Amino acid sequence: MAINTIMSLIENKEFIEFARLGIVYVHLLACCVALGLVLTSDIAMVRDLLKRKTFTEHDNAHMESLQKSVVFALIGLWITGAAIIGIDYLEKGTQYFMNPKLQAKVIIVLLLTYNGMLLHSKVLPALQKAGSLLKLEFSARMMALFCGSLSAVSWMYAAMLGVGRPLAWKYSLSELLMAYPVLIVLGFIVMVALTQRANQQNTSAMPGQTLAGAC
Repeated sequence: MAINTIMSLIENKEFIEFARLGIVYVHLLACCVALGLVLTSDIAMVRDLLKRKTFTEHDNAHMESLQKSVVFALIGLWITGAAIIGIDYLEKGTQYFMNPKLQAKVIIVLLLTYNGMLLHSKVLPALQKAGSLLKLEFSARMMALFCGSLSAVSWMYAAMLGVGRPLAWKYSLSELLMAYPVLIVLGFIVMVALTQRANQQNTSAMPGQTLAGAC
């Protein structure tokens, strides 16, 4: 009886449309939450970097909470995204998987997932141990800056592809992703420049602090 009910619901076109609408809504909410958290975190990090602020226990706890929230949002995106793909596959068949926009979104979400794992396992523990981005070793600092740039650009790009319905079937996969690596590199260069500036300011301020301590 239950199986027959489920099958009848699946065959009901109006039910499928409403179900898809609800899933898309949750998918959009998860993307908005993650995007907002990532952007506010990046802005706060740049502000602290320019002020040469050292992480406190409160900052570390906030960073861990933020990371968990982004992970939950990413899991929500995977679940709702898979559900949307499944519904569209039932309606359009295997041809649906040939959509370059869908392929681009999957590639970016895969990169976001790997990047998130790298941030959680490598970058955040190193930041918490060092107490500041400027105190990281050169290789660790470059990794942190690149992962941060990749994260911010990927979330923005994924959101753009998500709302860019006219892009479907109009452009090839390479055309859709053409600007993606360029934006990551530009973001990385900007963050390296900001870090270098903050480092120079920190170095120039040290002689004055030493002199004041001597007096």
